[in-house]
Amino acid sequence: MLITRIYADPDGSSHFEDTQIETTPSGPLGLMSAPLPLSSMVLRENEPGYDFPWHVAPCRQYIVMLEGLVEITVSDGETRVFAPGSIVLVEDTFGRGHASRSPDGKRRRSLFLRV
Repeated sequence: MLITRIYADPDGSSHFEDTQIETTPSGPLGLMSAPLPLSSMVLRENEPGYDFPWHVAPCRQYIVMLEGLVEITVSDGETRVFAPGSIVLVEDTFGRGHASRSPDGKRRRSLFLRV
């Protein structure tokens, strides 16, 4: 399963990295990963037109997109748009961080799973 990771290099510059989480057959349940440890869950809703300037993640966390789009720019200049079903592992807890906004001007709903 594809996960996009946002991380900071030793100099504090943030980058994207596509990673695969290994899944294995689990009979009628389909393919499943090994359990991933989590500490808490946060539900988040952003109003239409959301635009959050440069910031670091408050902690390592998975963001699961439920509704709407989010455009994220990392400090190396790359920008990606994530749609419902996307999973992003945010690990840039220091440095310049990243910027995020609503590229379509619509409401965004997401699930934050803190590691």
